[in-house]
Amino acid sequence: MNKDPELPFSAHDERDPNPWLAMYLDSSIPINDKTKLSLMRDNNSTSAQYLLPLITLWSKITMFLIHLFKFFFPNLINSSKILHRILAWGLKRFVSPDANLLIFRHFHVGSEIMEFISKNIQNIEITTNPLKPQDFEAVKDDLFLKHDLNLYNFVIRLNSQLREKDIAIKGKSTLDLSMITVDQFNHIEFPKTWTNILDLRSSIELFTPFYQLFLTSNDFVRASNSLQLDETIGIYTSQILNTPAHLSLVNNKHPMVPETTYSAAYRLVLHGLSAETLHRILVNMKLKQHADGIITPAH
Repeated sequence: MNKDPELPFSAHDERDPNPWLAMYLDSSIPINDKTKLSLMRDNNSTSAQYLLPLITLWSKITMFLIHLFKFFFPNLINSSKILHRILAWGLKRFVSPDANLLIFRHFHVGSEIMEFISKNIQNIEITTNPLKPQDFEAVKDDLFLKHDLNLYNFVIRLNSQLREKDIAIKGKSTLDLSMITVDQFNHIEFPKTWTNILDLRSSIELFTPFYQLFLTSNDFVRASNSLQLDETIGIYTSQILNTPAHLSLVNNKHPMVPETTYSAAYRLVLHGLSAETLHRILVNMKLKQHADGIITPAH
C-alpha cells in the first residue's frame, strides 16, 4: 500500500500495479530519494503520457529541417546568448518543478563528480570549473554550453597529464569526499503556475531543435557526443575506487562510436541518471566515512 503523501500514485492494486510506484520503492539502483521521487512523478505525469509523443515527433521533423538549413547556411544563425535566454525563459515558464529540479541538480552533481576525480588521482592536479546554478538567471550565462566544454576540457587536461607523467589512474589511499553534497542543493523554489506542465523528456525534446539552430554544428555535435562520455567518467571513477562493478550502471557508452544527434534527448535523460547514481555511490561512501569517524559530519 502506498502511504507516501508526496506520491501521486494510487494505492497499490495487485491487478493493476503502477510501474512508477514499483520503481520508486525498488532500491536496487543507488539514487537520491528526492531525485527518484521527482523522476517517478515526472514519468507518471500527464505531459509524459500525452504530450511527449507529439513533441518528440515535432522535434525529429524540425531537427531534420534545421539540419538541411545548417548545411546550406552554417553560420547564418549562431548565438549561444540568444539560445540560453530562450532556455532560461522556457524553463521558468513551461517546465514542471520536478523536471526543473532534475535539470538544475544535474549541473551540481556533474561538477562534484569531476571535482572528486580531480582530487583523488595520485600525482595529478587539475583545476575544475564547477557549474552550480541556483536560479534561472544563471542559465543565461551559457550554462549548457559550458557544461559540455567543461567535460571535454577535463578529459583533455587529465589525460595530457597522465601522458606527460607516464602514469595510470590510481586512487589515493584516503579518498577526499569533501566536495560531495549529501542531501539537496541550494536551489530556488521552482515555479508551479498552470503553464509549468512539461515533463523532463518533453522539455528536452522541445529545446533540442533550438539548441541545434542557435549553436554551430561543432557545438551541437560535441554536445550530443558528450553524453557517451558517461562511460569515460565511469571508468575514471572505477579506477579510483577499484570497483569495476559500478560500470554496470552506465548506459551511454562507446564515445569513440558516436550516436546520431536525433537520439540526444533520450540519451540526455540516461546521462542524468548515470550521473545521479554515481553521485549517490559517492554520497554513500562519504556517509560511511562519517560513520567510521574518518571525516566530520556530512553537509
